[in-house]
Amino acid sequence: MTGRVEGKVAFITGAARGQGRSHAIRLAQEGADIIAVDALKDIDTVPYHMATEEDMQETVRQVEALGRRIIASSADVRDFDSLKMALDAGVNELGHVDIVSANAGILSFGAAHELSESTWGEMLDINLTGVWRTAKAAIPHLIEQGTGGSIVLTSSVAGLRSYTGVGHYVSAKHGVVGLMKTLAQELAEHHIRVNTVNPTQVDTPMVQNQGMYDLFSPDIEHPTKEDFARASGDTILYPIPWVESIDVSNAVLFLASDESRYITGVALPIDGGVLVK
Repeated sequence: MTGRVEGKVAFITGAARGQGRSHAIRLAQEGADIIAVDALKDIDTVPYHMATEEDMQETVRQVEALGRRIIASSADVRDFDSLKMALDAGVNELGHVDIVSANAGILSFGAAHELSESTWGEMLDINLTGVWRTAKAAIPHLIEQGTGGSIVLTSSVAGLRSYTGVGHYVSAKHGVVGLMKTLAQELAEHHIRVNTVNPTQVDTPMVQNQGMYDLFSPDIEHPTKEDFARASGDTILYPIPWVESIDVSNAVLFLASDESRYITGVALPIDGGVLVK
């Protein structure tokens, strides 16, 4: 099956690398043009480097190599005006928007009672309020067009269960699931579907960093990627250490396509069985 989102336009946040780039490429492979945004700057409370302009240009290169159009810009989900400006410019160029992938997110670490105000606040501002801002910017376009649409919010298995050491992340991702359910109710009359994808650990820079290795292997001094792979695999029912971005992208594609035309208000785990282990 090809052309599953032929002629559609997808708005993707956090599109410069990782899951966001994968979503852009997968949707482009199936016929979508892309409006891509990313903050393209490091964040003080995050213990790994964020995406760069060079990363975004690689996303552009790969989408264009598929013969699809892409409008890429720097916009931070903490800044509604810049986000709206980027989306509006993309819609002006490409004509419409049909798919929204609110994917941008961060990860940091610490016991809940030891987190600083700034670490807690930045997590919620990006991973929850940033998702709301993304939806807020896109929904008026979707309603005005009158042709329905699909909004896919990136949550996590941490939006459906708890983990120690990332209470602020768990709180944000639970909030995303709640937001999804409310938006699904509010937008159904407009034929706009809203769902979440809820992956386990995904092989991206957000997970492959020393902070994550330390979190999963607290009894090992200076744990390595191999140590993390073993510990991570212990949390997953399937005999794998993590899932790949393409696994999440295939779920996003399904939820964006007409194949899921009557699916809304659903949290879809891509977790290798974490939630039943």
